[in-house]
Amino acid sequence: MKITRLSLGLLLVSLNPLAAQVSVEVVLEQDQFLRDESLPVKVRITNRSGQTLNLGQEADWLRFALESRDGGAVSRLGDAPVLGEFSLESSLAASKPVDLMPYFDLSKPGRYTVTATVKIKQWNQEVSSRAKDFEIVRGTKLWEQEFGVPVAAGPPEVRKYALQQANYLKRLLLYVRLTDLDERHVFRVFPVGPLVSFSRPETQLDKENNLHLLFQTGARSFAYAVVSPNGEVILRQTHDYTATRPVLRSNEAGKIFVSGGLRRTADDDLPLRSPPASTNDVPTPKP
Repeated sequence: MKITRLSLGLLLVSLNPLAAQVSVEVVLEQDQFLRDESLPVKVRITNRSGQTLNLGQEADWLRFALESRDGGAVSRLGDAPVLGEFSLESSLAASKPVDLMPYFDLSKPGRYTVTATVKIKQWNQEVSSRAKDFEIVRGTKLWEQEFGVPVAAGPPEVRKYALQQANYLKRLLLYVRLTDLDERHVFRVFPVGPLVSFSRPETQLDKENNLHLLFQTGARSFAYAVVSPNGEVILRQTHDYTATRPVLRSNEAGKIFVSGGLRRTADDDLPLRSPPASTNDVPTPKP
């Protein structure tokens, strides 16, 4: 009789009476990630034991195991930081967020599974979650540019911006990748928004080596983003194609801006829009 890994996992969970009292679940907000992109997971622990659990007292109270689709174990690069003691009362649930990407070798594209195991010290027992599937994909590089970052002494540190595109849920996404010159150290990889297939993103670097990025997200909509040399998005705007098309321009002072089109305010603008003033903030007129 052939028993699949999922069937075996369900069998083990059903045979473990502790699983009925304490359940562990791995939660992923998405099931596909670009190589070196953050891999945030949440471990949800639900307590139905009738007593308070004391967790997080030991460094190994929460462990992760990753496997490739062919069943091979994924090499561990370090221990994920999970310290932080807390108490979980009965009938309540708690979640522990962890970014697993820096602590496992996920350099090869493919399908993977992640399993979390919680150690309950006061019972001297462990509870494991069911395996959760996800995929690492390889993006297509569209553009790259080297630049310098000033240091306290000596020549500047050389870093590299790169733009990549990848399909996710039948939608094309544009990613920014920030690395050192040899791409051995990855500072950050993150999506900046959807991208239409026929669009060619515009890029310019200002005098602080911030990356100014303008790309088409829809039939008549464009996204404008500015990324710092540390990989932070410091500005984000939405511009619409009207009588003219939005394009990147720079003036004699070296300031980069969007010319043409019409800016449209959006909920994800950066800096964040100030909330409207309440009626309580309006001074009472004098008679």
